[in-house]
Amino acid sequence: MMDDDLHEAVKKCLDLLEENTEILTNLEFDLESEMEDELTPNMELYQLYDMTEDVSKSVKLKRAEFNLVRRQAEDSF
Repeated sequence: MMDDDLHEAVKKCLDLLEENTEILTNLEFDLESEMEDELTPNMELYQLYDMTEDVSKSVKLKRAEFNLVRRQAEDSF
């Protein structure tokens, strides 16, 4: 019974951590984006495409980092 309660408490903590980490990551990304937001006149379409790819890769990296930390935390229990 105690093991089940402990397991459930740890799972709830990990779920909260995951949710809060995602929120903080989104806030961080939004703040960084605001600081980098500069209008660049006469941008070519390929430059906009490259910027979109960079943003997508950045989000994927942050998600991968988060998932790695979560897995490491789960493995430690």
